[in-house]
Amino acid sequence: MKKKSYLCSLFILITLLLSGCMYPEEERAKNQIPYEDEINRVQTAIKQYQEETGGLLPIKTTEEGTPVFQKYPIDFKKLVPKYIAEYPSNAFESGGVFQYVLIDVEDDPKVKLSDLRIADEIRDITLRIRMEGYPPYKENIGENVYSLDFTKIGYNDEPKAVSPFSGNELSYVVTGDGEVFVDYRTDLMQLMEAGDIKAQNSDIRYHLVEDSPFVPSYSLPYTIDEKKNEPIFLVN
Repeated sequence: MKKKSYLCSLFILITLLLSGCMYPEEERAKNQIPYEDEINRVQTAIKQYQEETGGLLPIKTTEEGTPVFQKYPIDFKKLVPKYIAEYPSNAFESGGVFQYVLIDVEDDPKVKLSDLRIADEIRDITLRIRMEGYPPYKENIGENVYSLDFTKIGYNDEPKAVSPFSGNELSYVVTGDGEVFVDYRTDLMQLMEAGDIKAQNSDIRYHLVEDSPFVPSYSLPYTIDEKKNEPIFLVN
């Protein structure tokens, strides 16, 4: 009888332990999904906040010169719990992988997501470059933009960013002053081939966000080389 009781207790303990191990994985999966309903809830909260504050936006202060797609992170402390009951489950503030940001703040503020997993990889690459002392440039691929020889900073294989727009594997590039960015030319070329981008001199990254919940974070601006009909880095 004692043995049976012992086995029963052991079974319950193992079940609880397994449940405890599985739960974080389940939660982690939830934190990595760009739920449309959560984005819509935040969008509604932003509108209500604006209406009650005379047009102000609930955003965090960023440094001057912050890239446009990272410049307006949403400050959920100004929204919870009055305008939205709780933080989105996939938001960074909830342990998720997305930073909620705003674009078009002057005309029509829209809620978008920035994938912070890309930021983590960029931090690692940047740290390795600093430890090496200089960026190991490989090839000049644009004005003041270079590919990297990753073997010289300790990588066996070249790291890639997964595009939130297409799922494509995208390369990391570095500027002359050592800043690391994601190269979205593959995604932009696909839009061009589909006829979704026409030749123009302005920054064509905005075409990526039109029908997507994401922004092309940690990227450089692009335009179109009309002679070659391909995306190129936009020189400011």
